Amino acid sequence: MGLRDDVAKVLISEETLRARVAELGQAINATYTDADCPFLVCVLKGAFMFLADLTRNLEMRHEVDFMEISSYGTGTMSSGVVRILLDLEQNIEGRHVLIVEDIIDTGRTLDYITRNLQTRNPASLRVCTLLSKPSRREIDVPLDFVGFEVPDEFVVGYGLDFAEEYRNLPFIGVLKEEVYADSE
Repeated sequence: MGLRDDVAKVLISEETLRARVAELGQAINATYTDADCPFLVCVLKGAFMFLADLTRNLEMRHEVDFMEISSYGTGTMSSGVVRILLDLEQNIEGRHVLIVEDIIDTGRTLDYITRNLQTRNPASLRVCTLLSKPSRREIDVPLDFVGFEVPDEFVVGYGLDFAEEYRNLPFIGVLKEEVYADSE
């Protein structure tokens, strides 16, 4: 039985993802210039595929660094406790920072990251997320670039995981409930 057998339905196809990521790239190109040299902060692990495709669509000079944040553990619901597992290697003071996220759910993790990065005095701080799940939002967080709004379903693929699996699916799919029911 393969990974695809655990997917109840494809929510966003590979082709639709590719087209929307290109559109987000164009919107970011219209926002920044070479002189801005934006500093992209990829939130690991879920956003790595999105970041890779997004950067291919950026026309200005930019840099990339990574943060790894934990708020889920191995379950499907956020624990509410946010920890930095991997911090930036570079100083962002005076830089135009663009946080690249896979999904904004409750908003707790993004709120934590933005508050943390604001203390480092960036010139600007914007957020680009592939997916937004507004029905689950607990903290109102500003989102500058949003790929798709998704319903309150457990989504996997294109970097998003369940218990570190399913990231390699080339689409965004809804995981069958029986796959994750015991982990809640």
